[in-house]
Amino acid sequence: MNFLLKLAINAAALYAATRLVDGISYQGPPMGLAGVALVFAVVNTFIRPVVKFFSFPAILLTLGLFTFVINAVMLLITARLSSELGIAFVVRGFGAAFAGALVVTVVSFVLSTVLVEEKK
Repeated sequence: MNFLLKLAINAAALYAATRLVDGISYQGPPMGLAGVALVFAVVNTFIRPVVKFFSFPAILLTLGLFTFVINAVMLLITARLSSELGIAFVVRGFGAAFAGALVVTVVSFVLSTVLVEEKK
């Protein structure tokens, strides 16, 4: 999938999370969500695999459900890094991060399914 398309899908999913989840907010221009999506992509590319590797026993023990906790932590890290970069993306607490991660996952999946052609 094209990197820019992935970035746009992540930005749309993060926007949906800000609108649907109490405790997740973004104050800034709409194009600023592209910055948040870029931070989210970097976190998911470099930090998430390390966390998943070290939490493999917990993932195995919970039959994969611990992945939702990892996704919430990645959203919290994204919010922290975004605020350090001067982007006003805020996640207030683990509960909001967990709900936001669910929204981001579902919206990303749906948009990816609709917008991306399958290669044969």
